[in-house]
Amino acid sequence: MPKLQIKIQLLSDTTFGRGDGVAGLVDQEVEHDAYGFPYLRGRTLKGLLREECENLIAVLPSYQSNWLGVAYKLFGEPGSELSSKGILYVGDACLPQDLRAAVAKQIDAGYLTKTDILSSLTTIRRQTSIEAESGVPDKGSLRSARVVVRELELSANLDFEQEPTDAMKSLITVGTLALRHLGSGRHRGRGHVRCTLHDVDGNDMTSKHIEMFGTELKSAEGA
Repeated sequence: MPKLQIKIQLLSDTTFGRGDGVAGLVDQEVEHDAYGFPYLRGRTLKGLLREECENLIAVLPSYQSNWLGVAYKLFGEPGSELSSKGILYVGDACLPQDLRAAVAKQIDAGYLTKTDILSSLTTIRRQTSIEAESGVPDKGSLRSARVVVRELELSANLDFEQEPTDAMKSLITVGTLALRHLGSGRHRGRGHVRCTLHDVDGNDMTSKHIEMFGTELKSAEGA
């Protein structure tokens, strides 16, 4: 049973790229399930969380070894085998389960199609390169990508093989807050998000768990 949950609010259009396109339609398609619902793979989200946590730890020279130990316990050590893979499992980030279940029934009954759902939750963005000297579009550079529309909210369950310590919860919390961009094109204006940490009942746990790491971060900034 999940112990915690990350909620991801899309503040801008976002592409959860799956590495391929659809001939004649888009060069980059979004990851979506059998019913057309876009989602972010748990493995990808876990990698992004780990990156943010390690970036934050890097500014704590006096406490780096301690917090790196916490990170390795959570995410596993670099190049680790199954015996030291980490205790954290991150599920796929999806739209609400009750919504997906209700729509799935409509699709199975023939009232809606997968294409209807995908089209209602996404749109297609096109862009081209501009030649620096002439200022005109570079021939053959037009590319299209499907994006998940802003203001949707996805959630991902966090499961632990053992009860996480307060330090682990604190590190996950600051990593969650630091995660502000995700998906393809996140360095070019897409994928701006707001992430928060919740318990299984939906209660916001962000402020409860941030204090431990936050105190040491303030100490490092004042040093």
